Amino acid sequence: IGPTACLPGFLRPETAQGIFVNFKRLLEFNNNRMPFAATQIGFSFRNEISPRSGLLRCREFLMAEIEHFIHPAKKFHPKFKNVANIALKLFSASDQLNNLTPCITTLQTAVDKQIIANNVLAYYIGRVYLFLQKIGIDLERVRFRQHLPQEMAHYACDCWDCEIHAYHGWVECVGFADRACYDLSQHSKESGSKLVAYEQLLKPDVIQTHEIILDKAAIGKQFGSDSKQIFSHLESLSNEQAIELETNLKNNNEFHITVDGKIFTIINQMVKKVTFSKKEVFVKEYFPHVIEPSFGIGRILYSLLAHSCMVREQDEQRIWFKFDPIVAPTTCVVLPLSNKEEFQPYIQSIVEKLARHNISYKVDDLNASIGKRYARGDELGTPFAITVDFDTLTSDPATVTLRERNTTEQIRLQVQDIAQVIKDLIDQNHKWMEIVEKYKLFKGQVSS
Repeated sequence: IGPTACLPGFLRPETAQGIFVNFKRLLEFNNNRMPFAATQIGFSFRNEISPRSGLLRCREFLMAEIEHFIHPAKKFHPKFKNVANIALKLFSASDQLNNLTPCITTLQTAVDKQIIANNVLAYYIGRVYLFLQKIGIDLERVRFRQHLPQEMAHYACDCWDCEIHAYHGWVECVGFADRACYDLSQHSKESGSKLVAYEQLLKPDVIQTHEIILDKAAIGKQFGSDSKQIFSHLESLSNEQAIELETNLKNNNEFHITVDGKIFTIINQMVKKVTFSKKEVFVKEYFPHVIEPSFGIGRILYSLLAHSCMVREQDEQRIWFKFDPIVAPTTCVVLPLSNKEEFQPYIQSIVEKLARHNISYKVDDLNASIGKRYARGDELGTPFAITVDFDTLTSDPATVTLRERNTTEQIRLQVQDIAQVIKDLIDQNHKWMEIVEKYKLFKGQVSS
């Protein structure tokens, strides 16, 4: 990179490490309480030799990740009961190895049978399933596949992929991993900063401690500028390593250590004394384990587009998107039949009501037939269309038609009710068929 393209650059393969290196600060923000979770969204990069398949194989892509930090002995989620009875398609590693098909199992059963390692992992699988359902993914084309032993990451206890079937077959869109404490322990080891949490003990633990008293003058004379690193290394030895040091010095009069790739020999004269003692501790430190759901945003959007793309039965040339109102780019389109001045007060009244109810809208008053404008809204996945026609001008109180995209059915209702009816449909307080029963179908206009 750079103006001469001579400087090496390193791009992150995931967003997670930014959370891990900031663990200490994040724990402080949470008042040093466990468990807690942190999320991050951003671009990641992979060295794809041959980018292909649209949004599926890119060198640069958008990821969203959750890092849920928990006690290694307390891998349970208090809200798991909310998703425990969800039945979904699980493709376990054993089923794959035995050439079986995915089976439909509840998350509670999967945890009880240890198909899924713990209920925190299962909780996030359940939440992702509900998320995909809410945005409009076809759940018949969703499965959760467990990693086979040979594809499991070396640091992971259990890994699952949420795979969605689309034009390119089964595509991994969300990954779930129990990463154990690998990341925090490795960052702690390399940085020398403890990325640990603390647990208050009801009964004190008795632990063995040690103290190594060094002859720093002798070490400094022998090793010179490397002495500082040697001091740090010897002072950070574990109890087992301290015992090994004492034993080797007594029996062999030397002990070998490796610091920054260099091997140094410590002799008896450099260590004055190694003492061991026991003490009671009321606070225990530990490396938290991490449960990580990782979302490929581009792949989820690709799957949503693939699952939402429809063709009208009566006209194969008319393609439309079956977006749920919560993900549709525009919720409602307002269509005046004419650009005459007397239509403007009604249009203004409608858009003000839509805005007050936080309903996104667009006014399409271009010079085209109403049928073409309906089709244009359908192609954009707009769920509802409000038509301001000549009956609006003459009726008292003023009325308009509301068209539902999926069925192309229309009802006629008062302008003052239009925003609330759409809001109820968006919030799923009412279904379209219930609205039709109340207001009756309107057949005064024929759409092309």
